[in-house]
Amino acid sequence: MKKDLKDIEIDCLLEAIYQCYGYDFKNYARASLTRRIEGCMAEAQVEHISALIPKILHDRNFFNKYLNYMSVTVTEMFRDPDMFKGIREQVIPKLKTYPRINIWHAGCATGEEVYSMAILLEEEGLLAKTQIYATDYNNKSLEIAKAGIYSAKNMQQYTKNYIRSGGKASFSDYYWANYDSVKMSSKLQENITFAHHNLICDQVFAEMNLVLCRNVLIYFDKTLQSRVLGVLADSIVSRGFLVLGDQETLRFSSVEKEFEVYSEEVKIFRKRKLPYV
Repeated sequence: MKKDLKDIEIDCLLEAIYQCYGYDFKNYARASLTRRIEGCMAEAQVEHISALIPKILHDRNFFNKYLNYMSVTVTEMFRDPDMFKGIREQVIPKLKTYPRINIWHAGCATGEEVYSMAILLEEEGLLAKTQIYATDYNNKSLEIAKAGIYSAKNMQQYTKNYIRSGGKASFSDYYWANYDSVKMSSKLQENITFAHHNLICDQVFAEMNLVLCRNVLIYFDKTLQSRVLGVLADSIVSRGFLVLGDQETLRFSSVEKEFEVYSEEVKIFRKRKLPYV
């Protein structure tokens, strides 16, 4: 079937980005990809997708803006409280049996959920023996995450999420308020390593007891989902845990047989012991 002009322009744009910068967006879900490119076009005030190519190739700052459009940064503290409650009640008792714990937040965006996990671990007495790795390919998002500074106007909703997730203290104990912003406690940051990592092309994080990759796969096509799930699966130890977003599943995936459903309700999966059956 002959491609329409828009698809040809998108293919040319993605190939130019890959050749110049090494970022491969070719297997993003096309509808989501198109919406994000159109947002970038509006900011650049261009009529045609192909007009983005010289701007992206010759202006690294503009390319960084493009990356911001492509990056998923919708997040909040204790987002999906039932999921955090499920981890607290169903996963934490298993993690308490390990002398050291490694956790990977893949696609951590601006870090709110990472700090949420640190708070949960602190309340369960596990933060001191846990190393949290929080990664994203968007460097701007990582800078925000590292700083741990967020808008104070969101704290009311975050407090509600925290309580619903089974929080055991006062949420305000974990941040310092300063006018219209808050800064997360430095104690939480001591056990978090923020790092650049591209799920599309970078390698595994080995020996993880728990991996969270939530609401990332929905933006990929089946080919890329399979590749990313392979990276996640290879990063998890035997009997370790994987948490996905509420619209994501391992069903019919290339790694389905490597995991058992631990909690279908909140999308928690547990890696089987070798050999997989």
